[in-house]
Amino acid sequence: MKITDVAKVVSGPNPHHVDARKVYDSPHAMAVVITLKPGESLKRHMTPVDVFFYVLEGEGVVEIGDERKVAGKDMVVESPARIPHRWINESRAVFRVLVVKVPKPTEETKLL
Repeated sequence: MKITDVAKVVSGPNPHHVDARKVYDSPHAMAVVITLKPGESLKRHMTPVDVFFYVLEGEGVVEIGDERKVAGKDMVVESPARIPHRWINESRAVFRVLVVKVPKPTEETKLL
């Protein structure tokens, strides 16, 4: 059994310049916890695989394709492969989301 203390995982470098901690990495899937401070956002990008997001804390604005909605704690958001998407924290509190990519990507994410 492997248990990961997310608070002890070091945030890795990423093109969005935000706190992004890879908490799970297997040949079949990967998961990252992203924390956005008030006013922070991800750059619009496309992933080569399907992604789902599970909101852990706070409230964020998610843009997927031409849609824009607010998602809060305990909500799951699906994002299909190769559709532009991003998260924006427009609140005054921290926003934290678990990002799960299945299957594990073999290509890089493309910034737009």
